[in-house]
Amino acid sequence: MAETKTKAPSTSKGKKSGAKKADPLETHGISEELALDLMRDMLLYRRFEEKAEEAYAIGKIGGFCHLHIGQEAAAAGSIKPLRADDYVTSAYREHTQAIAKGISPKAVMAELYGRADGASGGKGGSMHLFSAECRFMGGHGIVGGQVPLATGIAWKIRYRGEDALSLVFMGDAAVNQGAFHESLNMAAIWKLPVIYVVENNAYGMGTAFSRVSTTEMVEKSSAHGIPGHSVDGQDVLETYAFFRDLAEEVRNGAGPQYVDLRTYRFRGHSMSDPVSGTYRSTDEVENAKHEQDPIALLRDTLMMAGALDESTLEEMDEEAREAATEAVDFAEASPQPGPDALYRNVWAEINEHGRLFFDGRPEAPGPGGGA
Repeated sequence: MAETKTKAPSTSKGKKSGAKKADPLETHGISEELALDLMRDMLLYRRFEEKAEEAYAIGKIGGFCHLHIGQEAAAAGSIKPLRADDYVTSAYREHTQAIAKGISPKAVMAELYGRADGASGGKGGSMHLFSAECRFMGGHGIVGGQVPLATGIAWKIRYRGEDALSLVFMGDAAVNQGAFHESLNMAAIWKLPVIYVVENNAYGMGTAFSRVSTTEMVEKSSAHGIPGHSVDGQDVLETYAFFRDLAEEVRNGAGPQYVDLRTYRFRGHSMSDPVSGTYRSTDEVENAKHEQDPIALLRDTLMMAGALDESTLEEMDEEAREAATEAVDFAEASPQPGPDALYRNVWAEINEHGRLFFDGRPEAPGPGGGA
């Protein structure tokens, strides 16, 4: 399998322009230290997904598996500005988002393997990663099904007078679901602290979005009076700065917001889908890899700013590879869920003293917050 290269390509230098180019770090108000952290995050996401891809190919991971390769900046840039008490809900392409929200790579990989030490105790798999502790509320396999859930979380936040917010990711196809519009209508009426984010990778499974909508993606919230924003989701610096500012506005009472986060996946819709399939050309995918790789874009920016050299980049990449390998080793060593797992986290009871029992036992849900 071809691997993503981190080394900067050799290019011939043209004549220097007289005008001084704007420094992206300065433009977005991002320190070199933070930018390097974002690079580490994206390298980890890329290497983790490549390991997941390998494990699926040899039968270690079963069921469905949707990779986030190519969309790393969308996860890092939108989640890193959030606070620990903010909620994130997603669809089924959520491995890197779960890691970004604080679930350990080991727990995520173990869940992909269906093991007891997984984030959902081995009962959720690739599409259903959860952690109540990290406030990562899934991983949902029904297209658009997570949108009303995230809206309900935002309603809870407002009802209890909390300072948190609810951010929900969805794919292109979700915006044509009834639940999407019902949710936005409710959020607008109650001015809920929720951010709706469409990871707009141009395709709903294998159908180009332009074939199923007469309006642009960014316009989908306009009927509900919710502001729509469009962001380059391949540029992690732009994405981070945007969500940093937007989250603050929502906390200060701006109400629900809608974001068209333009991105591109370098793999197929799922592991059962060829990289290009019949709905996009090989040239289209290869051009996107060459022109829009979020890791390469940040690499070039940092090197031009003198904040990164090839030696440091290679060290960072090696750390990411080691973390991904350790996640696989952890998953391999984790036991299979026992028969009793069938009855855990299925129901909750209140005893005569008002204490909450899960499955008749005074304990919290399983690893990562329960399934």
